[in-house]
Amino acid sequence: MHHLSMALFAKSLSVEDFPPEARHIAGLGMTDADQYAIPLSKRLRYRNTFYHREPRLDIRSIEDSETGAYDFIVSSDVLEHVAPPIVNAFTNLRRLLKSGGVLILTVPFVVEGDTIEHFPDLDEYQIEKKNSSYVLTNKTLDGRVQRFSNLVFHGGPGSTLEMRLFSESGLRRELQQAGFEQIVFHREPCFERGIYWSGPWSVPITAVVAPQVPTAPAAASAAIAAR
Repeated sequence: MHHLSMALFAKSLSVEDFPPEARHIAGLGMTDADQYAIPLSKRLRYRNTFYHREPRLDIRSIEDSETGAYDFIVSSDVLEHVAPPIVNAFTNLRRLLKSGGVLILTVPFVVEGDTIEHFPDLDEYQIEKKNSSYVLTNKTLDGRVQRFSNLVFHGGPGSTLEMRLFSESGLRRELQQAGFEQIVFHREPCFERGIYWSGPWSVPITAVVAPQVPTAPAAASAAIAAR
């Protein structure tokens, strides 16, 4: 919330102190915790969503009507659970945001190397419990059957299978290719808000949708209208 406040108001405010005139700011949450989802809904035009229950959002497939609908999106520890190809999720995050909109993102990530996809050929799959553990069975697009054990699940509601381990370079590449700029990995402390990171990994990330530059005809029309 510190980074959201900085992005929206250029200063660190508690959600309860967001100005009343900010009520028009449209935001979207992705399985956000009640601790900040409820206060956000009272101060902004904010809607929290879920993958496993209503109100639903599948970031792999969004409605055209929601394109460019939001000033900000908060995605906390979600994208590591989204089925591949992950490029679809980043593309749709970009589509949901307005020009100049901001993404507030957290995922587990490592500093070195590249992103590791645990199931790169995932297509038709199911997860079954075998004795005391789980096994993922996948049928690839070309008909091969794959089985994976030693699955990693994270705590929390909904689908929590770890699909990948991001890297910093992999995250930056996905964000840039989707059309984000001003990508910042926030490692600096904010002692006023009790924020301190003991390591360089898995810190919050902010990224801004590149503002659209009007074409020459559009700019001319705007100038005429302003006269």
